[in-house]
This record gives sequence, C-alpha cells and structure tokens, in this order.
Amino acid sequence: MKEFQQEYVEKTWREYQADKKLQKLMDRTVENILTALIELCGTFLTEQGVAVESYGDALKHTGKALGFSENEQEDLLKLAIQRNRLAHRYLNFRWQAIRLFAEKRDLIVRIITPLLEEQERKD
Repeated sequence: MKEFQQEYVEKTWREYQADKKLQKLMDRTVENILTALIELCGTFLTEQGVAVESYGDALKHTGKALGFSENEQEDLLKLAIQRNRLAHRYLNFRWQAIRLFAEKRDLIVRIITPLLEEQERKD
C-alpha cells in the first residue's frame, strides 16, 4: 500500500497509457494488494466458521462482521471484481480497477487493521 501511495497514486491515465512498464507495475501492485486482502479476509472468515462462495463474498462478509455499512460492504465487493479484472488482464477495465483501488485505500486500511491486530494477538 505504501508503494502505491508513494509511486503511483498521482499517475494519470495518459501516463499509464503511454508506459507499458508502468502499467504492469501498477496492475501487479494493486492486484497483489487485493489478493492479500482477499486471503486475509478468507482466513478471518474460516476462523469464524463462515463459508463463502467467492472473493467478493469474502470481502463483503468480512466487512459485515466488522460492522461496515452496507455501502462499504458493496465497495469491498467491487474491489474483488477489480482484482479479477487485473488478474485476468481485462484491457478495457484495468485503469478503472486502479482508480477504484486508489479511491478506496482508506476503506482497505480500515478492514486490514483489525484483522492484522487480531492475528498479532494470536501470535
């Protein structure tokens, strides 16, 4: 998350579009962060005995368990969709995935923080 904030958050569509290396770096950075978020949420739900059917369900159910609003839960679901777009290289949607991630960084931090704190208490 820190790398994205320092290196990529201010990049424009034109910069992204013009530089294939930058595209790959941004795409992979966001994809990796969202994949880690999904894994963290999946672990949390498994420990709670909650089964889910998709990455989106994992994020949404975790948000619900942590008391996030319905709108925030829907935003989390959208982030899972964006992760899939990046992972599967949907060309027309990669920039939208990057921008949504940038817009929802605070939400991601809010969901990661209590999950990591819980993990630290267990260790």
